[in-house]
Amino acid sequence: MVLTPNYLEDRICLNVLANSVENAKACYEAAEGHVILGVLSKNYSSDKAAIEDMRKYAAVTNNALSVGLGAGDPNQSQMVSRISAELQPQHINQVFTGVGTSRALLGQDETIINGLVSPTGKVGVVNIATGPLSSQAPVGEVPIETAIKLLKDMGGSSIKYFPMNGLAHIEEYKAIAEACAKHEFYLEPTGGIDLENFEEIVQIAVDAGVKKIIPHVYSSIIDKETGDTKPEAVKELLTMMKNTLKKTNK
Repeated sequence: MVLTPNYLEDRICLNVLANSVENAKACYEAAEGHVILGVLSKNYSSDKAAIEDMRKYAAVTNNALSVGLGAGDPNQSQMVSRISAELQPQHINQVFTGVGTSRALLGQDETIINGLVSPTGKVGVVNIATGPLSSQAPVGEVPIETAIKLLKDMGGSSIKYFPMNGLAHIEEYKAIAEACAKHEFYLEPTGGIDLENFEEIVQIAVDAGVKKIIPHVYSSIIDKETGDTKPEAVKELLTMMKNTLKKTNK
């Protein structure tokens, strides 16, 4: 077991992409450890290549590794499960139908595994048809409570709500936050989150009483020339997280 305690104790933890081992280390330090670094399985040609490279990321970040799909690509689901079984990361991104496989192959309960659900345009209802085959079928609309219970059945830890498109689905997001709080489930808002809307998105989940919130902030803080996530932007987000928790704890 290579899990190590850092972000696992945080109520709010960032999830940002790492473009290189050096970038991962810089972002980890900028966030003072309150971060997991996303590395996308889609960027590798084989399990072996992914495992060898991702170990380097884990080594410089106290294993704050988040194994990613790649833009929620359902065709990466099986690869994510296989390489995660070897790596034992702190965090795994999965489509809804891949959660059970990942948990079984991990052989432990500590790693956080999210299950991807998508907006439907209906408050309190999400689309769970996010797997390799189901994503090509008609939308699978279920109540958010049912989605949470299904994920719990499969060994999941959190709802990954994607694509949020920033605040475009705010009323749906509020209902999801309330359901996650009620059923003691973690929440990972994802898609279109930036330095302008981050605080509001996090505050909604905090106010709802969600136990653990893992906002994914990706393209909006990536340097377009280098492809690196900007450590200075990570510092800004950390300050916002601290301010949110200070206000909440007053």
